[in-house]
Amino acid sequence: MKFVDEYRDGVAAQKYANAIASVISQPWTIMEICGGQTHSIVKYGIDELLPKEVTLIHGPGCPVCVTAVELIDQAIALASRPEVILCSFGDMLRVPGTKKDLLSVKATGSDIRITYSPLDALKIAQNHPTKQIVFFAVGFETTTPATAMAVSQAYQLGLRNFSLLVSHVLVPPAMEAILSSPNCRVQGFLAAGHVCTVMGYHEYQPLAQKYHIPIVVTGFEPVDILQGVYLCIKQLEEGRAVVENQYTRSVQQQGNQIAQQLIREIFEVVPRRWRGIGEIPQSGLGLREQYADFDAARRFELGAIEQLPLQASECLSGLVLQGIKKPHECPAFGSRCTPEYPLGAPMVSSEGACAAYYRYRQQSDVNQEVALTVPRHGE
Repeated sequence: MKFVDEYRDGVAAQKYANAIASVISQPWTIMEICGGQTHSIVKYGIDELLPKEVTLIHGPGCPVCVTAVELIDQAIALASRPEVILCSFGDMLRVPGTKKDLLSVKATGSDIRITYSPLDALKIAQNHPTKQIVFFAVGFETTTPATAMAVSQAYQLGLRNFSLLVSHVLVPPAMEAILSSPNCRVQGFLAAGHVCTVMGYHEYQPLAQKYHIPIVVTGFEPVDILQGVYLCIKQLEEGRAVVENQYTRSVQQQGNQIAQQLIREIFEVVPRRWRGIGEIPQSGLGLREQYADFDAARRFELGAIEQLPLQASECLSGLVLQGIKKPHECPAFGSRCTPEYPLGAPMVSSEGACAAYYRYRQQSDVNQEVALTVPRHGE
């Protein structure tokens, strides 16, 4: 059992699993909306510890994975310009665009730098005044305050060589898109604790009421996740549908209001295309007109870049991101699609569901398939 061998609170985790088994009376399907939670679930075998009546499915909780193909193509176009230094989180470099990725562009000599914060990119802009520094701003509400802070500082400093390629996305509209889909399987949500640390969880209450679905704000430790599942199952069994906060040590209902004010000052809500899902209304953030000078899409007229048709691919990332398929159900998983040669973003990112299954489950899945095909003694 993975908990006994690998997790320090295995006994506590087993107690929550037993508590879930004691209250459940029928099958329920719960979606965790955070890629970090997905990796904990797969790494520690949380889904295997739960009663068979509980099905955990994985949502679009990886910001790298949901970044639209056209934005990757725009980043590649920017990085190919000799006057540009493109700064990005490391995960983005292997995400496939229409024909290639940023890593292959970097290999041809483009100046692409891995940074850990937009403030790092701001410092590069100060140190290289003759270059145009573009930060590829991806992420959910968790990373948005740091991006807003970088824009605010650049504005105050009067930096003319710093801009953003913005791909920030918002969680609640994505949850509503899933709930309103005719293919929706979700009966309860585990909401992302780090997002709620910034934004609070008041935005989830209308969703819980409208779709009569329990939403539990949950942390990332295995015991957090199991407690979140327990609270969600308890609501389902009792016929309740409210927002609960399991992650009380970090999350307050109204969140970090100073960070929220900074986000509202710099950004406005806009429609956003999600990779494999399509456009979701009011699901993204764009720079306000006051800060339009820091918009790389405007500065470099990226709207004029022809969007190439998508190449045919057997990648099922869209279905994985919507919780309709699990990674191992994709025929290409682990064979024609690996972290070294990914067909889609979920196999690349450190928060991608396919990467989690490849890292922690591939060998066990292979062994299981072998066991099913090799006759047992006496057969």
